[in-house]
Amino acid sequence: MPETPEQPAPELFDTVLIANRGEIAVRIQRACRELGLKTVAICSEADRQAPYGSTADSFLCIGPSSAAKSYLNQDAILLAARLAGAGAIHPGYGFLSENAAFADAIEKAGLVFIGPIASSIAIMGDKISAKRAMMAAGVPCVPGPDTALPDDPATIERIALEIGYPIIIKAAGGGGGRGMRVVPKADLLHEAIALTREEARKAFGSPSLYMEKFLEHPRHIEIQVICDDHGNAAWLGHRDCSMQRRHQKVVEEAPAAGIAPDIIQPVGMACVQACLQIGYRGVGTFEFLYEDGAFYFIEMNTRLQVEHPVTEMTSGVDIVQAQIRVAQGHALDLAQGDVTCEGHSFECRINAEDPETFLPSAGVVTHLALPAGPGIRVDTHIHSGYKVSPYYDSLIAKLIVHAPTRAEAMARMREALAGTEVEGISTNIPFLRALFEDGAFAQGETDIHYLEQWLKLRRAA
Repeated sequence: MPETPEQPAPELFDTVLIANRGEIAVRIQRACRELGLKTVAICSEADRQAPYGSTADSFLCIGPSSAAKSYLNQDAILLAARLAGAGAIHPGYGFLSENAAFADAIEKAGLVFIGPIASSIAIMGDKISAKRAMMAAGVPCVPGPDTALPDDPATIERIALEIGYPIIIKAAGGGGGRGMRVVPKADLLHEAIALTREEARKAFGSPSLYMEKFLEHPRHIEIQVICDDHGNAAWLGHRDCSMQRRHQKVVEEAPAAGIAPDIIQPVGMACVQACLQIGYRGVGTFEFLYEDGAFYFIEMNTRLQVEHPVTEMTSGVDIVQAQIRVAQGHALDLAQGDVTCEGHSFECRINAEDPETFLPSAGVVTHLALPAGPGIRVDTHIHSGYKVSPYYDSLIAKLIVHAPTRAEAMARMREALAGTEVEGISTNIPFLRALFEDGAFAQGETDIHYLEQWLKLRRAA
């Protein structure tokens, strides 16, 4: 087993700067307050009226509306942390949350990055090195080499034949559904390589590619992990995130339906072992494709996930609080045997977008009604009168439900969606309502391609 990298010893802190915006800024702020910590909220010019600014202990504008000049401006964020006296920075998700250089800069500034150490982010951020690390830890991976594709066309052809068509070409530094291209047959291979290399170079700053077997009818399954600096780690159950449009998740659920405990248990433990081998700290998510009873690792997200609430609802673990406590240097207060997942949970991402074209919809929310009741949770930053900006991601709320069974959770989500009203802007709520009436989805008979096919049929009708 490789030696565990030496970990920096985080010092206790009493103030956290939240280097993010929107609903996740609200979520992190709430977790900090419950832990007795002060918070520093930051904003761009476009977010000056953000409601979470008034509930933070400090609220600083760090730049113009453009994310590149504000939420992605590392120097501005570090300066804000120093000015406000923050001892730690929580990156949330997106923006700089998986930027190893940012994590390193924070630690070098004498602050705590609420996330993994920079070396872990670097290892898992590169899909090739991540695959190599997972194979070494015994985590099952998609068939294909754990090395970057060479430049030699003949060697590339040989690798593709050894894997077997169809194959998929991926950018080593990719993510978010970009930098991927499916190749169904050999005569399309070299064109696909050239196009994907150029896309990878422009989007991720590196033309490095790798090749894997393309699975035709898989589900997207995730395993949530949390690790401390004291050699403790646990996995908190599993999620199904197969409902995707253009590789972007729309609905998530926990647990993944129809997967027996004896099948998922060794995979979860392999994920824990992988974390221990690379000296991982904090929360993380292992993403797999699942087909014909087999799991295939595709990547690890070294941050808090948008869909973490479904795991919180089923496991009873406050993942954000646990993440912060680990960063403070505390040992995990739960062992693997303490993790028991109960019931079923769904999350719907409510976006400010047209429900038919999915084009973003900016503007002022003139009316807002949110559901409430047992087993219903809404994570949001918007209110009546809130101005939805065109500058950022269209996510405006997450609607989460929990019930004893999957069928009951689906029924609860239908009622919750029926009671959700947002006026003044377009949202995808009508689309979500229709999806939760779909028979195949209700039966759990869907893979990662199902939603795209369902949308095509709806448009053709």
